[in-house]
Amino acid sequence: MIDLRLLREDPDRVRASQRARGEDVALVDSLLSADERRRSSGVRFDELRAEQKGLGKLIGKATGEEKTELLRRAEQLKTDVKAADAERDAADTETQELLLRLGNLVHPDVPVGGEEDFVTLETHGTARDFAAEGFAPRDHLELGQILGAIDVERGAKVSGSRFYFLTGVGALLELALVNAAMAQATAAGFTPMLTPALVRPQSMAGTGFLGQAAQDVYHLERDDLYLVGTSEVPLASYHMDEILEAERLPLRYAGFSPCFRREAGSHGKDTRGIFRVHQFSKVEMFSYVLPEDSQAEHQRLLEWEKQWLTSLELPFRVIDVATGDLGSSASRKYDCEAWIPTQGRYRELTSTSDCTEFQSRRLSIRVREGKKVRPLATLNGTLCAVPRTIVALLENHQQADGSVHVPEVLRPYLGGRAVLEPVTR
Repeated sequence: MIDLRLLREDPDRVRASQRARGEDVALVDSLLSADERRRSSGVRFDELRAEQKGLGKLIGKATGEEKTELLRRAEQLKTDVKAADAERDAADTETQELLLRLGNLVHPDVPVGGEEDFVTLETHGTARDFAAEGFAPRDHLELGQILGAIDVERGAKVSGSRFYFLTGVGALLELALVNAAMAQATAAGFTPMLTPALVRPQSMAGTGFLGQAAQDVYHLERDDLYLVGTSEVPLASYHMDEILEAERLPLRYAGFSPCFRREAGSHGKDTRGIFRVHQFSKVEMFSYVLPEDSQAEHQRLLEWEKQWLTSLELPFRVIDVATGDLGSSASRKYDCEAWIPTQGRYRELTSTSDCTEFQSRRLSIRVREGKKVRPLATLNGTLCAVPRTIVALLENHQQADGSVHVPEVLRPYLGGRAVLEPVTR
């Protein structure tokens, strides 16, 4: 959530941010009104309580008609205090509910617009000319079947659409990717973490995933627990309700977890293969830093993502995501998109977001500097979303005979294999 003081002092900035996101601008005025009622009712409650306490002292000294009048006033005050307390609580509840609906403040340099209004910042590598090489590229599903690596038919039989099995070398390739990604993250100073896949509502809400993203979340009603769509959620909640010493920052964690997404609204999109699925594994970077260091940390996370994709020998581009496609918690977001030959376009593989103080305020995570205590900043960055990375690897590194070149970074985790060979059935 944003700072209420900032909202009061510069509401036009918050309105502009909401407008840029394509979100409800009227929410700002509703929140200002609720906050004013919360503060004024709080003042009235304090005044009435002070009068009530003072009256108690006077009653003890009064006699006769004066005491009768004071007792009558005390009864009225008792009613008024109760009403003021209820009014204050109601206004506070309304303020908090409205505040939780408000997105993070958009960084002023973010391009304004929707999903297609991003700005391309960099392009790395060169897409292969398969025609010049004398063959038409196969898509990842056909390659996965040739390699005995992907089985979507049995995945659908067992679990439904958008589920799959990774088999044989496909399973080994996932483990290789996870281990190689974790090795890079550990070398960069991240603490490896295996995180819970189920979290409580306060963790999901605190990270901003029960707002506009709620339709994509799986909820276990009987237990009131949520399946995470990213280990960002448990990593952000790891220090919930804690005060961290400034000397410990930055804190960097690399989480590995299964991820679950309903993919609501994606009907008809990416239905072939394993590009868009309901369950997948992911390695996620997460940082806790001082607020003034968040932009520099954002660039560092992006560099680690670029290092990873470069080590996989993939052609990719970096985009500055537009305001309407940020998600509620991000102030700014960069995506790295890999070239997918059979689609003839770049598709998102990694993403990194600067969430500034938005999540830490909701999760009550603060930093102590001497006698000063204040919210800190959180950032996240996908290092390896496994299925999409497999898609990019198979398609970009395929050979005419259906075999697939293995980037050097993965070979130690694949028994030294330099090539994935077709399976003879």
